[in-house]
Amino acid sequence: MEARNLAPQTAGIEMTKNKQAAPTWFTIVAWTMVVWNLMGLAAFFAQMTMSEAAMSELPEDQQKLYGEIPPWVIVAFAVAVFCGTAGAILLALKNKLSIPVLMLSLVGVLIQNGYMFFGSDTVAVMGAGQMILPAIVVLISIALVPLSLFAKKSNWMN
Repeated sequence: MEARNLAPQTAGIEMTKNKQAAPTWFTIVAWTMVVWNLMGLAAFFAQMTMSEAAMSELPEDQQKLYGEIPPWVIVAFAVAVFCGTAGAILLALKNKLSIPVLMLSLVGVLIQNGYMFFGSDTVAVMGAGQMILPAIVVLISIALVPLSLFAKKSNWMN
């Protein structure tokens, strides 16, 4: 009886790892980040569409603060929230494109918040307590990048 070679024929074919099912915690975190980023989009649109009447109801120092925001910070804010939302959706869908999109969002977040923390009078005008949410935004944006890299390394992404 002749022995048969039952090993898979892989000559010239690169073997790839099979996609693994992502754990439930990852799915919950990813979809929670979609909701989180949608709230960021809502905040962006609320700020960009604030009427003059609503602006005039703010204290004078806050009006001045909003009026002095440079256009490049607004662009960074837009990049942060649009890429953050797209990246979170891609992450929830387990798509590896989430990695560069979330990295781009992080750049936007760091530019926007760097200006807010160090390039403006935001802390003096709004108070240190009002900087907690922006600090959380920075931390979450930072955490999403290694999470997406970990998901790719764990073969949870397509």
